[in-house]
Amino acid sequence: MRERITFVQRLGDALDPSVLQIAGGVISGPEIAAAREDRLTFATDEFPDELWLLLRGIHQLHIRWASADAYEAVSPFLSRLPPGFHAFLTPESKSYTESPKLCAILADIFGKLDCSTPAESFTSLPHDRFSHSTSLQYYHPLDDLSHFIRYAKEKLCPPADASCVTRVDSLAKASSLDISYDEISHALKVTATWPYQRQPVQVTSRPPFRTEVGILSADKPQTLEPHELGISGLLTVLGQDPEPKPTLFSFASRHRDAESAFSVKWMEPTGLHPTLQIRLDSNTLPKEADGAFCSPHAYLTLPRGVFADKYQLSDGLFLASKNLTALRYTSQPVDLEAPEYAMKRWGSAILVELTPPKETEGKEAWTAEIPLHLRYLSPAEGGYAGLKVPYPVVFWACAAEEGTKFPNNPFERANLGYDGLFGPRTVFWHVEPRPEGNSLMTTLNVPVLDLAKSQHVNVGTAIAVLLGFAWAAWKLFGVFATSGYGREEGSKAKTGKKPSEDKKKQ
Repeated sequence: MRERITFVQRLGDALDPSVLQIAGGVISGPEIAAAREDRLTFATDEFPDELWLLLRGIHQLHIRWASADAYEAVSPFLSRLPPGFHAFLTPESKSYTESPKLCAILADIFGKLDCSTPAESFTSLPHDRFSHSTSLQYYHPLDDLSHFIRYAKEKLCPPADASCVTRVDSLAKASSLDISYDEISHALKVTATWPYQRQPVQVTSRPPFRTEVGILSADKPQTLEPHELGISGLLTVLGQDPEPKPTLFSFASRHRDAESAFSVKWMEPTGLHPTLQIRLDSNTLPKEADGAFCSPHAYLTLPRGVFADKYQLSDGLFLASKNLTALRYTSQPVDLEAPEYAMKRWGSAILVELTPPKETEGKEAWTAEIPLHLRYLSPAEGGYAGLKVPYPVVFWACAAEEGTKFPNNPFERANLGYDGLFGPRTVFWHVEPRPEGNSLMTTLNVPVLDLAKSQHVNVGTAIAVLLGFAWAAWKLFGVFATSGYGREEGSKAKTGKKPSEDKKKQ
């Protein structure tokens, strides 16, 4: 196992190496304001048996969890996802998708998930478009990692290892958790990130494993290319370096800071056809993006209770009235008629290109509106049900210059769903979400059948069916009595001849 722990401060912040103490495989220092990332890399021979059972038959598996708490992102931890549990899968064979094994093990690790098999619960991604994307996608609105924390402490931490328990407990305040495996590298990477906040510098190594600690901050050296990020600070390999070593490096990054923010709200009245309004506080990008072709996008992960109609979003005039350019992607399949409680797939994802106002000398706030549709939900007390919909990811997608390459950088975060919908030279300038409160989940009050009144509906329906049946039976009896089979037989008895014989004589 290899371990890398990174503290990242804001641009201009720095830490004096003299305040750090390194002894006995432990580094300690004062409290600093920084974001933190912990990454553990496991080789195949270090996998537990249950994990091998999960990964057997998988070409790629990427699990992403994002917190619903709003936070400030700092470079280079700028990529974002809608809050909740995401899984991106590429199986080795079709038979794997028909087995409930994956869903059962994920539910055992992360808690109850509305997942039966990948074939029934996952949606398809356009894997044939770009080779770096996975083929299947799943989402569940998971609020926290409490079940995963209990699982990790029971199954992964040694009984006498108090430090392992403490670190696992700290995941309760994490902003994201990534677990990635691919068959080519035969390695499993577990990455947890904590938001920018004040926290102490305190790390203990775990011999014989390698532990690297970085205390870094964003930097802008003069040699920096437009598509690159600069980092400077201190690096230390615990148990090997007697003192921190200064470092300065740069790397190409596909995720950048647009230096702007957005918020969302539901247009009133919502009804059964709600409209999500996205309000952005700027129609311009930083100077580093000058000269590139850029367009703003919104990526929505919609639970099964709400969906977008691709036919409605194909009307150019209608889109223009909402400040939308086009619906660039919608997951498949999407049933436009089925009620929520009759569906097995998790929901749907859409990528919408927005139409910003023309650039002005200064920043200009603007809005875009995305029309959606609600499904019929299960009955509930009071006649209303709360449907939670995660905040979208909003970004400007810009094409890098011809010949620009984006090799994997130390903090690269890929397989996010939307990045696989663009070419490998696309740069994402992320717009920061700023909700009115602290939650990145929005709630829709959906009208449903009131359970308290459902008995009256059942009785009324039964009475209406019986009355209808009685009326139909009465009408049929009337027709039968006036011109039915009995009258025809009576006429035959009087004449003594069959109607066919009269016709022959004529």
